Amino acid sequence: MEVFLGILIPFAGTTLGAACVLFMKNTLGVSIHRALAGFAAGVMVAASIWSLLIPSIEQSEHLGIFSFLPAFVGFWIGVLFLLALDDLIPHLHVGSNEAEGLKSKLNRTTMMVLAVTLHNIPEGMAVGVMYAGFIAGNTQITAASALALSIGIAIQNFPEGAIISMPLKDEGVSKGKAFLGGVLSGVVEPIGAVLTILISQRIIPLLPYLLSFAAGAMLYVVVEELIPEMSQGKHSNIGAVFFSVGFSLMMVLDVALG
Repeated sequence: MEVFLGILIPFAGTTLGAACVLFMKNTLGVSIHRALAGFAAGVMVAASIWSLLIPSIEQSEHLGIFSFLPAFVGFWIGVLFLLALDDLIPHLHVGSNEAEGLKSKLNRTTMMVLAVTLHNIPEGMAVGVMYAGFIAGNTQITAASALALSIGIAIQNFPEGAIISMPLKDEGVSKGKAFLGGVLSGVVEPIGAVLTILISQRIIPLLPYLLSFAAGAMLYVVVEELIPEMSQGKHSNIGAVFFSVGFSLMMVLDVALG
C-alpha cells in the first residue's frame, strides 16, 4: 500500500494543477508561466542530482575509480531515449506554432497534451526506480527517500498541470475537456512507475544504471523544454528566481526526508 500510494502522489499533483482551469477565469500571464516553468525545472534538476545521480554513484562505489561509469552510461542512455521519443512522437510545445516529431494529422490540442505527456514519462520512471530499489531492500534507498522524490515531483507537477490545462482552454477547448487533457497528460506517470518497478525487479544489479537513466531523461526535458519556456520573450529574472526556489525546495525535501 505504501508503494501504491507513493506512485500515485505525482499524478495527484498533476490532477490538482489541471483543476485550476475549472476555477480560474483568466489565462496564465507570461510572468506566471515563466515562474511555473522555472519552478518545475528547479525541482527536476535537484531531484535528478540528489535522488538519482548521487545514489547511482554511491551504489557503484565497489568499482573504485570507475564508480562514475554506471551513472555516466545510464545518464546518456536516458538522454538518447528522450531524444528518440522527441523525434518520433508528434507534439507541440505550449506557446509554439511549430510541431515537432513525425508529421501527423493530429490537432493542436492533442499535440500539446502529447508534449507534456513526453515530459512526464521520465518522472514516472524516476519514482518507479526509487520504489523498486526500496522493494529490493537496497539500504541506500529508503521509503522516506522514495517518498521525498514522489512529493517533490508532485509539487512541480501542480504547476505543470496548470501549464497545460490553461493553454488548452485558450485554444477554445471547454474547461471540462481542458481539465481532462491535463489529467491524461499525467496518466503516464503511475503507468511508467509500475512498469519500471516490474522491470527493475528482474534486473536489480542494473539499478544504478536505471537511476541515472531516469536522471538523464529528466534533465533532457528541463533543457529542451522548461528552460526555453522560462526564458522566452522579453528578458526577465523571474524564471531564474523560481528555478532557484524549486531547486532548493527539492534539495531540502530529499535531505530532510531521505
